Amino acid sequence: MSTARTRVALALSATAITALALAGCASSDPLSGDGGAGDQPSESSAIVIGSQAYYSNEIIAEIYAQALEAADFEVERNFNIGQRDAYIPSLEDGSIDLFPEYTGNLLQFFEPETTATTPDDVYAALQDALPDGLTVLDQSTATDQDSYNVTADFAAENSLTTIGDLAGIDGLVLGGAPELEERPYGPAGLKSVYGVDVAFSATGDTTVDELVAGNIQVANVYSADPLIKTKDLVTLDDPEGLFLASNVVPVVSTDIAGEIEDVINAVSAALTPEGLVSLNVQSTTDEMSPQDIAAAWLSENGLG
Repeated sequence: MSTARTRVALALSATAITALALAGCASSDPLSGDGGAGDQPSESSAIVIGSQAYYSNEIIAEIYAQALEAADFEVERNFNIGQRDAYIPSLEDGSIDLFPEYTGNLLQFFEPETTATTPDDVYAALQDALPDGLTVLDQSTATDQDSYNVTADFAAENSLTTIGDLAGIDGLVLGGAPELEERPYGPAGLKSVYGVDVAFSATGDTTVDELVAGNIQVANVYSADPLIKTKDLVTLDDPEGLFLASNVVPVVSTDIAGEIEDVINAVSAALTPEGLVSLNVQSTTDEMSPQDIAAAWLSENGLG
């Protein structure tokens, strides 16, 4: 090999070695903890929002996310996680910062023997029951819980607005899942709390159909079920707290609660029981995406 070629080869080898050394430095993972001297792991400032694997919960989580983004917060979505056993540990260890929850059900998760039932009592008890590092922001009036429903025609004919208004009406048949017959808010609870006498029919998945057909007069339906709107049902108010209240509530890390409370509390204030049912109808009937549903709702409520 000529002297000239030898010099070129040596120069190229030196360049390659330098490039590899630089590449090795550049490829060090800053999150791995094995970077060069003085390197520190970087942490994202994004607010991580989670949701259950439930379309209604995901819609609320997406509303939180878009509301925060509109207020110039950086957001990371971690949706469709599953049920409480799956995501509560992530809330407790701080890997999720914000989650839409339901007051009564969450309270029972931490305090299975709770005797609180009304919205205010449940909310207060939940604040005490939450583990260190977690708190709740304002609860919404929107709920997703057991409720008693009648058809709009039946409500009008009998001037019904509350469960207690059923007292004195003869021949009432209550429909619901088979286990409702033995639940404390079933026939025995209706009698002891409101003085309402009912027979019981185990209607299961056909409860709303049986109600519309007139085979039962009162139906146990979850309060955010889209069928309440699409079948023109009336949910009877429960002033005595027969049912454990489960209002929509944001669970949040105490570290960021003060930063985001104005934005998220405004969402909670605007989210009504009827509004939540409408959101669910847009998902199940209109087949809109959670992103489109959230954007439209925020715009309609002046929060987008």
